[in-house]
Amino acid sequence: MSNSTRYAFLLVIVGLLVPVVATPATCATRENWVGVWAASPAFPNGPNISNATIRQYLRLSLGGYRLRLRLSNDLGTRPLIIGSAALAAPGRQPGSIMPHSIHPLTFSSHASIIIKPGQSVLTDPVKIDTKSLQIVAVDLFVPRATGITATHPFGVATTWISKDGNSVGRDMLPEPTQSQMRFFISEAETDIPDAVTLVAFGDSITDGYGLTVDRQFRWPDILVNRLTKANLRIGVVNAGLAGNRMLRDGQAAALGPSALARFDRDALSVPNVRTIILLESINDIGFSDDKGPPEQIVSAQDIETGMRQLITRAHAHGIRIFGATLTPFGGAEPGFYSAAGEAKRRAVNQWIRSSGAFDGIIDFDAAVRDPSHADRIRPDYDQGDHIHMNNLGYRVMAEHIDLTLLTPTPQPICAGEVQVGKSKDDAHVRLPLEAFRVPAHSSLKTPSTR
Repeated sequence: MSNSTRYAFLLVIVGLLVPVVATPATCATRENWVGVWAASPAFPNGPNISNATIRQYLRLSLGGYRLRLRLSNDLGTRPLIIGSAALAAPGRQPGSIMPHSIHPLTFSSHASIIIKPGQSVLTDPVKIDTKSLQIVAVDLFVPRATGITATHPFGVATTWISKDGNSVGRDMLPEPTQSQMRFFISEAETDIPDAVTLVAFGDSITDGYGLTVDRQFRWPDILVNRLTKANLRIGVVNAGLAGNRMLRDGQAAALGPSALARFDRDALSVPNVRTIILLESINDIGFSDDKGPPEQIVSAQDIETGMRQLITRAHAHGIRIFGATLTPFGGAEPGFYSAAGEAKRRAVNQWIRSSGAFDGIIDFDAAVRDPSHADRIRPDYDQGDHIHMNNLGYRVMAEHIDLTLLTPTPQPICAGEVQVGKSKDDAHVRLPLEAFRVPAHSSLKTPSTR
C-alpha cells in the first residue's frame, strides 16, 4: 500500500469515528415537528354537514413556536371542501373565541381547499407561541354537503356547529347546535426543538368513553399533566378509538378500522414518534364471545400474533412500543364478559408480561384490578359498566406509568449538544430525563385561555 493510499484510508477511518454534527445554521433552521393532539377518524358515522361552520377546541399536550393541523378525509365518501378556516384563543363563554386572537389557516397559501376521499392535508404552519396544556379553538367552514361524515364519534368534548354559512372568526356562532363528535381534524403538530412524540394507541379505555365532557380526564390527559409538571418535551397524541379491535374492523361504522388497519395512519405517520403505548384487544375478546358469527371468534394466540405484527412494524421505523396489560372486565354485560373470555385476557396478559416481545411493560391490570376479585375493576375505580374506569381510575392508570420509561433514545446531534453513545452492555442508552426538560428560562407567549 502506497503512502498516499494509506493516508486516504486513514482519513476514511477517522471520518467514520467522528460523529456527524450539523452546523449551527442547520440546527437553527431545522424543523422538529411533534404531534400534540389527535382524534382518530372512524368509518362514516356522523351527520351531513353543509353550509355550516364547525368550532372545536383542542388541548395541546406540548407548546411550541409554530402550529399546524392535519385535516382528514381518509374515510370520507365525498370530496370535503374547506371554504375557510382559522385558529383562535377560546373566549370566556362556552363556544366563544377571542376575536383579536384569530389566525387564518391556509393551505399552500390558499384560503380554501378540496380534500378528496382517501386523502388528508396539512395546513400551512402558523407562527404562534403556545404552551403545554393550552386550549386552542379551530373554526372550519364547510360550504358543500359532505354526506355521512367520518368523525371521531366519542370525542368527550363539545363541538359547536352553526348552519348559518361562514361564521369563521365570529366571537359566538349563530344558533349553534352541540355535538361530542370530532370533525375532520385528525392531528395537531407543533414545531419545537429537542422534542419527541408519544402515541397512546388503544380503544375506548384510551379514548375516555363515558367521562365528564370537556374535563380532560382520560389517562393520556393525566399523563400529559405529569409530563408537563416534569418539564419534559414529550408531545402526547391520543389514538384511542372506542370499540376498536386489534384484528377486525368494528361491527358498526363508529367503531372504526382495526388496529392493524389504522396503525400506520394513527401511529407510525405521526412526526417524531419515538414511543407507542399499546392497550388493545379487550374488544377482540368481548365481541368474539358476543353471539357473533364464527369468523369473529379469536383466540389468545390470534391476539398475540396481531400484537407481534404491530411490534414488528414499529421496530421497522425505529420506534419503541410498550405493551399495556388488558384491564379487567368481569361483571360487564352478559355476552361481552364470559369465563372463556376472562381466560383469554389472562393468557394475553401473561404473554405481554413474559414474552419479551415488547420494549417495556405497563401493567394497567395490576394498577386497577380488585385485589379480592382479580377479574374485576376495583369498585372505586369503576365507571359503572365494569369495563371503563372513572376519573379516579384513569388517574391511577396514568400515575402507574414510570416516566423514566418514556425517555427517548438519542437522535443525531447539533453543534454544542452532548452526544450519548452506546455501551457494550446496552445497545440503546437512554438520555437522562434532564436532557428533555424545558429550560427554566423558557417563556412562551400565548393568548389567553379558558
